[in-house]
Amino acid sequence: MTAVTVVFAALGLVALVSAFLVVTSDQIVHAALWLVLTLGAVAGLYVLLAAELVAWVQVLIYIGSVVVLLLFALMLTRAPTGPGSATATRNQPLAALVAAAVTVALGAVMWAGFGGEVIDEDEIRIGTAERLGGAIFRTWVLPFEVLSVVLLAALVGAIVLTRRGER
Repeated sequence: MTAVTVVFAALGLVALVSAFLVVTSDQIVHAALWLVLTLGAVAGLYVLLAAELVAWVQVLIYIGSVVVLLLFALMLTRAPTGPGSATATRNQPLAALVAAAVTVALGAVMWAGFGGEVIDEDEIRIGTAERLGGAIFRTWVLPFEVLSVVLLAALVGAIVLTRRGER
């Protein structure tokens, strides 16, 4: 077992545990902070997979922007952030059942799509920033832009909800 394998397993474990704490945290702000740790561990996994650009995008966009947007929206909407604010619903058993079903379905799809694949380490072509940028802005430009509009709509919605209470 190499050092890279040990670090990969450790980062994977950190990502799994912190992701579990995101969804089981009693306070929504704590859940957001656990999300930062989860996304940081995933960025570390990208570094180990020789995808440094994707790791930096993970840090800058997801940790630096999405989590800040989430916390900003919480502050703007004056949502309750104290103990019990994240677990105030009675739908937890149903949510756990749906999460388990989605996990099984995703595992089945991954197994069906990649079950027999073998990676030849001698033929690995590490993607350059040019190739990755080409893939993002040629193939995935529409989903990329749709995501930016959705994030903008969330921010505008938070501002509208805040302003509505003042009138």
